[in-house]
Amino acid sequence: MVNRVPVIAGNWKMNTDLSSGVELARKIAEISNGVGGVEKVVCPPFISLGAVSEALSDSDIGVGAQNVSAEPDGALTGEVSASMLQCVADYVIVGHSERRANFSESSQDIAKKAISASNSGFTVILCVGEDLGVRQSGNATEFVSQQLNESLQGFTNWDSLIVAYEPVWAIGTGEAASPEQANEMASACRSVADSLSEGIGDAIRVLYGGSVKSSNIDSLINENDIDGALVGGASLDADEFSKLIASAAGN
Repeated sequence: MVNRVPVIAGNWKMNTDLSSGVELARKIAEISNGVGGVEKVVCPPFISLGAVSEALSDSDIGVGAQNVSAEPDGALTGEVSASMLQCVADYVIVGHSERRANFSESSQDIAKKAISASNSGFTVILCVGEDLGVRQSGNATEFVSQQLNESLQGFTNWDSLIVAYEPVWAIGTGEAASPEQANEMASACRSVADSLSEGIGDAIRVLYGGSVKSSNIDSLINENDIDGALVGGASLDADEFSKLIASAAGN
């Protein structure tokens, strides 16, 4: 079995301003800088990327963007290209359910973004997940497998890929998937990766996201196929986020 380094990534979404974002990043670094055995990432809003990156420059905490354009440049008002992000981030989130639902991004759109970001040297955190209706229908595995397959068409830089399984029904609801549910879906994601490139499934990191907190992180990451978490609300609290980091590090 491949030794997969766990990842705890914080998605701040549309929260914090410039000053509070820098303050949050510094507090996280004060507690978690130097904690080994785990990859640590914060993903602030675009407006704060430069300042947060500078605040964390002497730490071992990585910085990620919450989105990226698939295009290299052009008349695309409001968009941000991969090349623009290269000096302020090392990770990029693509395919979050909020982007898919609220901004009508298809899996084909996500695939283009993932390829663009990967080719520009970023580690891609690619999100997939089903809504409550799909879960209740019993078709969650098939839905997520197809979504991931379509979102990885044309992708080849497998070393740069992290998959995040985030059931839509668990995001921000306080009701996380059970460890067994999360692990089953993580295993399905590995099977999809293997179908696209043999042997990749065991090597990629698969995270869980959706109402992750310090009270449930251990039960989730103790599952064989879960390598950490993509965290929303809990990442806005430095103490809570650092507890997740410590758990993933085995402390």
